[in-house]
Amino acid sequence: MSRPLSDEERRRQISVKGLAGAENVAELKRNFNRHLHFTLVKDRNVATPRDYYFALAHTVRDHLVGRWLRTQQYYYEKDPKVGEKGVPEGNGGGGMEGDVLRCPLTLLIAFQLGLDMEELQEIEEDAGLGNGGLGRLAACFLDSMATLGLAAYGYGIRYEFGIFNQRIAGGWQVEEADDWLRYGNPWEKARPEYTIPVRFYGRVEHGPGGARWLDTQVVLAVPYDTPVPGYRNNTVNTLRLWSARAPNDFNLKDFNVGGYVQAVLDRNLAENISRVLYPNDNFFEGKELRLKQEYFVVAATLHDIIRRFKSAKFGSRDPVRTSFDTFPDKVAIQLNDTHPSLAIPELMRILVDEERLGWDEAWNITVRTCAYTNHTVLPEALERWPIHLLESLLPRHLQLIYEINQRFLDRVYASFPGDLDRLRRMSLVEEGAVKRINMAHLCIVGSHAVNGVAAIHSQILKDSVFKDFYQLEPQKFQNKTNGITPRRWLVMCNPGLAEVIAQRIGEDFVSDLDQLQRLRAFVDDESFIRDVAKVKQENKVKFAAYLEKVSGVRVNPASLFDVQVKRIHEYKRQLLNCLHIITLYNRIKKDPGKPFVPRTIMIGGKAAPGYHMAKMIIRLVTAIGDVVNQDPAVGDRLRVLFLENYRVSLAEKVIPAADLSEQISTAGTEASGTGNMKFMLNGALTIGTMDGANVEMAEEAGEENLFIFGMRVPDVEALDRKGYHAQEFYDRLPELRQAVDQLSSGFFSPRQPDLFRDIVNMLMNHDRFKVFADYEAYVKCQEKVSALYKNPREWTRTVIRNIAASGKFSSDRTIAQYAREIWGCEPSRQRIPAPD
Repeated sequence: MSRPLSDEERRRQISVKGLAGAENVAELKRNFNRHLHFTLVKDRNVATPRDYYFALAHTVRDHLVGRWLRTQQYYYEKDPKVGEKGVPEGNGGGGMEGDVLRCPLTLLIAFQLGLDMEELQEIEEDAGLGNGGLGRLAACFLDSMATLGLAAYGYGIRYEFGIFNQRIAGGWQVEEADDWLRYGNPWEKARPEYTIPVRFYGRVEHGPGGARWLDTQVVLAVPYDTPVPGYRNNTVNTLRLWSARAPNDFNLKDFNVGGYVQAVLDRNLAENISRVLYPNDNFFEGKELRLKQEYFVVAATLHDIIRRFKSAKFGSRDPVRTSFDTFPDKVAIQLNDTHPSLAIPELMRILVDEERLGWDEAWNITVRTCAYTNHTVLPEALERWPIHLLESLLPRHLQLIYEINQRFLDRVYASFPGDLDRLRRMSLVEEGAVKRINMAHLCIVGSHAVNGVAAIHSQILKDSVFKDFYQLEPQKFQNKTNGITPRRWLVMCNPGLAEVIAQRIGEDFVSDLDQLQRLRAFVDDESFIRDVAKVKQENKVKFAAYLEKVSGVRVNPASLFDVQVKRIHEYKRQLLNCLHIITLYNRIKKDPGKPFVPRTIMIGGKAAPGYHMAKMIIRLVTAIGDVVNQDPAVGDRLRVLFLENYRVSLAEKVIPAADLSEQISTAGTEASGTGNMKFMLNGALTIGTMDGANVEMAEEAGEENLFIFGMRVPDVEALDRKGYHAQEFYDRLPELRQAVDQLSSGFFSPRQPDLFRDIVNMLMNHDRFKVFADYEAYVKCQEKVSALYKNPREWTRTVIRNIAASGKFSSDRTIAQYAREIWGCEPSRQRIPAPD
């Protein structure tokens, strides 16, 4: 486990030491040995690497606990406004415990003890508690809220099984359970004393005292808390995840007739609520268990928020505040997409049924407290729950939603008299074969602010998706471009680059990413150009060694690393990338003597288990790889790899090594993207469409410093009006025709010639995302990429311009805007006093 440090590690240790603020190294060593001995009951003779990891985690947690308690005391003393981030997928992949493990303090302790930090990080479980970018974004936001000194809580579900682990077998995706808790989780603290009953089913009775929700089934929500440390400010916020438990009073009449064992077994049904995360990103699946999960987290969270609001004194359980007048001044609830949308009727239920407020007063409080972030424009991703499901599971909430809808439609009718079509479009209740509640409409109506997550996305919401709502209340609509935390996505995952930057402009960029603009002065500095190129090459060599170790595949570290890692989805257009690979392959075969810029093309990501086309796309990538990689005529000029089980810990390796970042969604479909920002910050150049945050990246860096190609939103709309006919492109472009014919004929699947029939059929006949329309521009743009890569100095200067322009994409900036413009509170860089 222990080994001598390399020169590079010693260099990093020095810079890391400055970040850590560890007071007493000898004391930390003693704590580590104490945990190994007393917590894990091991000595150095029998301890495994996992024991060292747990001892290290407990040592770091001890160091954080005093600050954690002090932070809570400080919030009670100051009584600031509290931000609540409502997210069923709150703790996205490689969650907050990963952020703690990679914090400088942990590295410092590991160095002092001579532990192999890389081995420890391999042991750590990625907490796959988020879906794609949305889950990881929540973790970045929690990091920034702590760093900006905001009194904030993150809430989510403590899924026993996170997003599945992906294995590739015979070229196909195979899903395996992600049993991330099997060894326990050293970072969390169970809080059974704050357990909350959550009710389902039952019936509603209306009487003189108001509505009563009766005969319900109860499931207990047990909270588990994880510390979320800020950067060098002694603030430690809380991520609270709820776990479902059956109550103890299971049915005694069964017990009396000898059904005791069955009664105990039935408890599992209640506990299924926190068993597994639905692995769908950008696709709504109307399952009852999913609705239960969404209400479970909302009900437990609101109960917790209200308990804290009422007690308002550290350690107090007694209600101090009894009036809700100040509730919106003290609490801000951000609905992260529509998953927590039931917070709106649930808060109304509490205020009207339990606290006995009048409707208008309760509604005013609810709207002023809640705000809604929309994360997608894809219609299949917007949640629309069938009424029969809500009626059975949450009968009181359905009544409240009907009342909210009626009052809202009265307002719409008053503003647009006689416009019945507008009433139908804006109603929360969608008529049809199956009546449904449109949850996005509920979120807009019940919130005081609605935002998209990139400038172009927010504009699309106003122009089309929520146009009617924008016309009614334009003042509600805002933009908050997403961001990433530079602590994790630069300092921790790419310490070599962070060090090279710090040598030129100091370390303040870690908490003020706009400082990177100062790097523009070094675009012509030969030593800086050399250093940046050297770090990239070191990262590539290291990643190539990792690939060979885990998959036995050898890649050429001098080749251009061309990377597309994200969820596998038609709108992200991995198929466009595949067509380019086939075109490159055909060109090499046609003219093998011609000099080609060598490329290693890596595609990675998970496909939702029920998404046939996404799984076929993975099969296509692996099939193309099988042909290309085994063709001696190609050599190492072209390599195609599918990166298995893409997750946060793999992202931290591949992103620092990438030369080219593929962000090629059809214009108008990607809300923002955050992977694009991570690549930019780590010195990869972007090839992309004018979509999502790419637009703002091009604004910041200058469009000439990105490889922008293809249709823009107006072009896509014009093509929709004219009619998109794939056949026209197929007939006109010989290289495209050759590639498609190879897919049709079984060139890449000789044993199953019709394996890719569904893909070809979709591309030719019903491709919503118009892959062929951008093919020609994409291939031409990729030629520009190769041309620039031949000139390493110019390539690296372009890289430096991109890094220097990436300051805007810090989640610190995003969260500061949420705080000032939506939550009504001011971020603070003040350090809270350290614990005594």
